[in-house]
Amino acid sequence: MPTQKHICIIGNGIAGITAARHIRKLSDHPITIISSESTYFYSRTALMYIYMGHMKFEHTKPYEDWFWAKNRLNLVQALVEKVDFSNKKILLSTSESIDYDDLILAIGSKSNRFGWPGQDLKGVQGLYSIQDLEAMEANTQGIKKAIIVGGGLIGVEMAEMLISRKIKVTFLARESNFWDNVLPLEEAQLIEREIKKHGIDLRLNSELAEIIGDETNKVVQIKTKANETIDCEFLGITVGVSPNIDFLKNTDLEVSKGILVNEYLQTNLPNVYAIGDCVEHQNPPEGRRNIEQIWYSGKIMGETLAQTICGNHTQYEPGIFYNSAKFFDIEYSVYGSIPNNLPDNVSTFYWENKAANKCLRINFDIATNQIVGIHAFGIRIRQSIAIKWIKNKNTIASVLSELEKVNFDAEFSKTYFSEIQESATI
Repeated sequence: MPTQKHICIIGNGIAGITAARHIRKLSDHPITIISSESTYFYSRTALMYIYMGHMKFEHTKPYEDWFWAKNRLNLVQALVEKVDFSNKKILLSTSESIDYDDLILAIGSKSNRFGWPGQDLKGVQGLYSIQDLEAMEANTQGIKKAIIVGGGLIGVEMAEMLISRKIKVTFLARESNFWDNVLPLEEAQLIEREIKKHGIDLRLNSELAEIIGDETNKVVQIKTKANETIDCEFLGITVGVSPNIDFLKNTDLEVSKGILVNEYLQTNLPNVYAIGDCVEHQNPPEGRRNIEQIWYSGKIMGETLAQTICGNHTQYEPGIFYNSAKFFDIEYSVYGSIPNNLPDNVSTFYWENKAANKCLRINFDIATNQIVGIHAFGIRIRQSIAIKWIKNKNTIASVLSELEKVNFDAEFSKTYFSEIQESATI
């Protein structure tokens, strides 16, 4: 019978909980999950819907509260202040400590701040945790004007949340086009139109310089680098996230921007692993970034590490890149490689409907005509088919000829694939 070992997981997001569940499926090892955010795992991506009144917090928990005890998963809600790697001890803010044999760091991200004057004023916040949601609920009670700084997905989510309560939103983005460090120009402009359609004052090429408060230390105004002042009662900071590793700096654990791991999600210390948003891959898988803060990547890391922990040494192989999101009424999905600027060896097929609120882009290698990436906005497509096309190196011509296979829209909704095929001039 395999030797029992106590496995401690710091963090109860998708990466840590997936690891715990799969370790339990494979073994009887004692497992302790530590989180200061919440007792039970919940869907972080659903936070916005609680604020908008579409869900309650209990609806965001994928498992009933009895699930954890039944599966012998010990939950500890406490803040980890320090890890004593030499003695294999986790030191908690309660002055208690927990010994471990294997340690999994699944400590996630934190909202970025860039040292702006006034960034600690009341009413200034990011949106990442359940505590952030509670703060936003308190900070936006009865207000009429809000500002969001920073483009990207979190900014759009926060804008949708605010306008659901009839709060006027000014949205500042430093880019020339919305999220154009990620999106090609046409898609960036399509999302700009969608944002403005919802009555949001989107201001591009605008950067925050200073946050101004009143005598009660509450935000009342911001100043931009162009010396423009804008009144507000709430300021959402959505300038990205970074690995939540501050308490691990100046320890024996090797960190850079994130916790450095090898192909097996091992750190430089024996019996210490890292997964999820906090990870920085020393040798990223082909076509992937060294820091990849995506829900499904964390899930795959958790599944992979569970195998290694339980004796089946397994390399992290996430496969073809995939991500999805929602910009107000427009669903977005990306498969493979769709960079914001087209590489010299790649060409693209791009289609946009007449209403300019749906589009499809397919990138392909110029020399071989094999597709390398797919973008879909406002059109739902089957993940399994899109990834199979890229993995099998289908040509652009073959993909366009069988577009109907990828359709995932509702049965009686309008489809655009015949229109897309008719527009093709590849």
